[in-house]
Amino acid sequence: MSKRERDGVRIGADGVARCWWAGSSPDYCAYHDTEWGFPVSDDARLFEKLSLEAFQAGLSWLTVLRKRDAFRRAFRGFEPAAVARFGEREVAALLADPGIVRHRGKIEAVIGNARRALELIETEGSLAAHVWRFAPPARSAAPSRAQLAAQTPVPEARALARDLRARGWRFLGPTTVYAFMQAMGLVNDHVEGCDARAAAARARRRFARP
Repeated sequence: MSKRERDGVRIGADGVARCWWAGSSPDYCAYHDTEWGFPVSDDARLFEKLSLEAFQAGLSWLTVLRKRDAFRRAFRGFEPAAVARFGEREVAALLADPGIVRHRGKIEAVIGNARRALELIETEGSLAAHVWRFAPPARSAAPSRAQLAAQTPVPEARALARDLRARGWRFLGPTTVYAFMQAMGLVNDHVEGCDARAAAARARRRFARP
C-alpha cells in the first residue's frame, strides 16, 4: 500500500484523487466530487440531509444515496412546510413505497422534525442560519484517514445535536450530526491529497454564511 493510500487517498480509473471512501461506486464518486464538503445554505437541502441521515441509521450511505431521488419525490422535495402537513394517509403511502426505506419510526420522526424545523425557522430566521452558528473553526491542516477514523464528533456537533434534541428533533445524535456537517460543508474533511479538497475550500471562501 502506498503512502497516499495509507493517508486515505484513492486514485480512480479516471485519474482523479479522491478520499478513500469514494472509490467504490460511480454514485459515490459523483457525490464526493460535487457535493460532499461543499457549503450549503438552502433550508430544504439541509433538512433533506438531516432526514436522510436519520434514515441511514443501520444502513450504508450508498444505499440511501441510490434511493435519494425516490425520497425526494416521496417527501415533496423535503420542503419542511410540505412534510409538516403529512398525516396518517401520507405515512401509509410512504410505508407502501418500495423506493424508500420503509421504517415507520424514521418516517414519523422526519415528519415530526419538519414541524420542529418550522418552529426553529420561526424563531431563528432559517434552518441554515441556525446550523451554521455551530460550524467549527476551519482546520489548520487537512486530516488524514487515520485522524478521521480516530476522531469523535467535534464539540460543535455535540452541541448542535443537544440543541436539536432539546427542540424535540429525533434520530439525530452527535455522530449523525457530524456526518451532516461534513456533507453540508460546515467542515472540510476531504483528506490531504484529495483533488476535491481545494475546490471545497474555494467554495467555502466564496460562501456567504447565512
